[in-house]
Amino acid sequence: MLQRVLAVSFAQVLRSVAILLLPFAFIALVAWTTAGSVSGNTSDPIRAALWLWLGSHHVPFSLILAPASSAGFLSYLPMGAIVLPIFAIRSGFNRALERLHGDYHSAMVVRFSFSTFYALIATGLAWLSRSDGVTPVWYLATLLAFLLAFLTSLTCGVRVKISRPVLFASRALAIVLGLSFIFLSALIFLNLKTLGNITTVLEPGFFGGLLLFLLNVLYLPNAAVAVLSYFAGSGFAVGAETIISPFSHSLGTIPAFPLLATLPTSTSRWSLFVAIGIVATGALFASWAMLLRSSVLIQTIFFIAIFAAVLGYLAGGSLITDGMGAMGVSAWKFPLALTLEMGLGALLIVAIPLVRVRVGRR
Repeated sequence: MLQRVLAVSFAQVLRSVAILLLPFAFIALVAWTTAGSVSGNTSDPIRAALWLWLGSHHVPFSLILAPASSAGFLSYLPMGAIVLPIFAIRSGFNRALERLHGDYHSAMVVRFSFSTFYALIATGLAWLSRSDGVTPVWYLATLLAFLLAFLTSLTCGVRVKISRPVLFASRALAIVLGLSFIFLSALIFLNLKTLGNITTVLEPGFFGGLLLFLLNVLYLPNAAVAVLSYFAGSGFAVGAETIISPFSHSLGTIPAFPLLATLPTSTSRWSLFVAIGIVATGALFASWAMLLRSSVLIQTIFFIAIFAAVLGYLAGGSLITDGMGAMGVSAWKFPLALTLEMGLGALLIVAIPLVRVRVGRR
């Protein structure tokens, strides 16, 4: 039975990898033929396809930049791209369960074997795609691919029961992120002219325009997290030694990227009033949790901090050069500010009834 599980898991992992890798290969080939290549080496589009596949799993890259051979790092990757391997993994894992005739008693074994094979293949692709100028961080490829495959597999077959604290924390973050997307949509609409001017200056051409549009769409979640961090007061960076927040506005040279047309041009203390919505969200989940037990409330705050830290990691990073070494939200300021503000809302829900009881006794 175990041999069959391993064989089916490995076959479906290959299928999941191919589902995403083949479209990336087509995109890389089109970009290579239209933009050209300095070396003219046909291995370039193959490596580019592998880099796109690894980048969609949020695997960072160590770079050697020409002509000075200076070191660079690319870890500011589009969060929206993570959705692509999630769909591919779900498809492969569901087919693996079907091939095993719905034997869900071994579902956890299938999850571990599927995730392990997926991580090993990701590690192999990271090694194979190395070049003189671009080196994927292979050990992070192993870790991130395994975690992504395993967590995605939990949403397939007989799903694992989600605890109430995890459910409350995810709902609270979904609410504030939804509000951030609404604000981001309004900012894009108000700055359409500037966004169009940046696109015109770039002159990407037809295929380049399509790829640029897709890239902007995939970076929308990064921008939404940055908007949330801005309203929370922790702000975000667009380059080294820069900060954009309601309290300060320090901005240097920025890349010509259309989505950056939504950047604020000055400080705005009034933006902090939006933080009331974050506090109110904390009060909302606290009211849910207090219907159960006080320990549920503490666990919910803990998971909010964990999820916010993951968002901070995914939505920030380095963009190739030292000058763009700090992009997006801070990996510690953002989760700290968000957790404190939601915790404040939860504290108000707990403290106000206690104050009323004490006043009533007097």
